Amino acid sequence: MLHHAAFLLHCLPLVMGQYDICKSWVTTDDGPMWEFYACQPKSVPMKDYATVRVDPSGITCGNPPERFCTHENPYLCSDECDASNPDLAHPPKLMFDKEDEGLATYWQSVTWSRYPEPLRANITLSWNKSIELTDDIVVTFEYGRPTMMLLEKSLDNGRTWHPYQYYADDCNEAFGMQARNVRDLSATSANRIICTEDYSRWAGSKKEKNVRFEVRDRFAIFAGPELRNMDNLYTRLESAKGLKDFFTATDLRMRLLRPALGGTFVQRENLYKYFYAVSNIEVTGRCKCNLHANLCTFKEGSLQCECEHNTTGQDCGRCKKNFRSKSWRAGSYLPRPSGSPNVCK
Repeated sequence: MLHHAAFLLHCLPLVMGQYDICKSWVTTDDGPMWEFYACQPKSVPMKDYATVRVDPSGITCGNPPERFCTHENPYLCSDECDASNPDLAHPPKLMFDKEDEGLATYWQSVTWSRYPEPLRANITLSWNKSIELTDDIVVTFEYGRPTMMLLEKSLDNGRTWHPYQYYADDCNEAFGMQARNVRDLSATSANRIICTEDYSRWAGSKKEKNVRFEVRDRFAIFAGPELRNMDNLYTRLESAKGLKDFFTATDLRMRLLRPALGGTFVQRENLYKYFYAVSNIEVTGRCKCNLHANLCTFKEGSLQCECEHNTTGQDCGRCKKNFRSKSWRAGSYLPRPSGSPNVCK
């Protein structure tokens, strides 16, 4: 899951485009000099640089070994989870591995054998670094999507948590919220926390598997459905209070609150068909470098912006020593297209 060698996060196409050059050597009437620009790393799969934690303790199946069923064959409980057998184990790392020839590998929870005690699990991704989301978060569930789930985020490395999006087959019943759709949001509500029913209703485990947090649809409110009006999006990110921070996180946490039921109620005579199974988590984004770096390095288990503009720090969040004649400021996307670097003098 984690790469142990240093790796530069600038090798894939950028979802949001541009701002990939921090400076250039130019000739002026006063002689050659550096010209500076606002800049940021390119967008990459951020799951490759996350640490993952699943809790509570004992929620992963296999210790002790346990048989389970599927909704398609609820009384043919021939499948087994056994943590001591590599062929039958379902550890958390399988949420991030490459699938072999279309065969899904997945993390799996214990079954709901202790019903009516709630079956709940938390999956936490941590970067120990601020990142900015640039595309949808996509979580792939095998054997059915949860009927209740909450996505949360942290901006302070997991010390405090904030709701990001609620998911339920009945939002009003589960969370006391009206069901909404991201595509119905407006420019003034683009960062609203909503509850959606789009990803929780039973559709059969072989059909609908993905649960999404729709980043692109929120961008499209400003940039259009094809994300072509980037000038307007960048302008809004700078001017709309809280909008840029809405797409920023140091950690993400999925709180799985109720598994797929395969119907409208729990069949208590067969509780071994209720569990969670996650085969993949996609998080696309970039290191947050406050528009002071276009490269981000992963080494010794940590992400670090390669700071320009005489800035320093993990997020380029302060001026270097002896470059403090002006207070530190983040770079700005404006004016387009090169932005304002706000170089430390």
